[in-house]
Amino acid sequence: MTRLAPVVILVLLLVVFANAAFVVNEWEQVIITQFGQPVRDPIVTPGLKFKIPFIQKLHRFDKRFLEWEGDVAELPTRDKVFILVDGYARWRISDPLLFFQRLRNEMGAQSRLDDILDGETRNAIAKHALLQVIRSTNRVPEVDESMPELTVGLEEISEGREAIRQQVLVAGQERTADLGIEVLDVQFKRINYGEQVLQDVYRRMTSERSRIAERFRSEGQGERAKILGDMERELKRIQSEAYREAEGIRGRADAEATDIYAQAYDQSADSRRFYEFLKTMETYEATFDPETLLLLSTDGDFYRYLKGSGQ
Repeated sequence: MTRLAPVVILVLLLVVFANAAFVVNEWEQVIITQFGQPVRDPIVTPGLKFKIPFIQKLHRFDKRFLEWEGDVAELPTRDKVFILVDGYARWRISDPLLFFQRLRNEMGAQSRLDDILDGETRNAIAKHALLQVIRSTNRVPEVDESMPELTVGLEEISEGREAIRQQVLVAGQERTADLGIEVLDVQFKRINYGEQVLQDVYRRMTSERSRIAERFRSEGQGERAKILGDMERELKRIQSEAYREAEGIRGRADAEATDIYAQAYDQSADSRRFYEFLKTMETYEATFDPETLLLLSTDGDFYRYLKGSGQ
């Protein structure tokens, strides 16, 4: 029994030491409580530390930046347009003792941040019109020279999304100052229309684009008719000139043939008159049929040849 006593004492000493000594990591800060109440100042420096064993209890908190993810909420703007807003924030435990007294742990902090940041986001969105929420600057839109009618002028804004974000951040910092935490940053991850508003926007966009497309289509049809008209007019002009040229060639050919025939008949007057008479008869045969009623002038060539043939 006497041999076991030193071993038991050594084991007890090791247990006591193990319960009394603890290590604080660089990313940690520690609060020590005794019977549920904080004692001593918060431990914020890393290294080996000691406490009263079995009586005092450790509470470790993170010194690093922590994240808060908000829920997607459908919020109304000042002009009664419902939009979906999804935000996030970064925060840290600035006063571990106050944090422990007010929130106890990170779960309690996340719950309070839900109430504070969601509420401030809702208030900020409700105070501003839709244009202020979705735009950040008064930029000048680029104009497409080929389709200037598609360029829409932008209404000027006085604040914008960045100013609204700053308002939410400042309000969140003020409301969390007495909780031992510091809100470092607030951002809007996504801002979008609600489903009903989105459908209305799509319908308006479709209607506007359809109107523009119909105007382009009408202008295209008019241009097409103009081109076809010009083409038809040019075609008729070419055909008319070609016909006139062909008739001229044919006339010159007939004249040349007449001269050749005249020369063939020794260019005598009788031969020429016989040739003219022959050509006239050929013309009669090609021109008239047995049912044709012919009215001739007394000074015309047709009548002259018919009168001459009867004498």
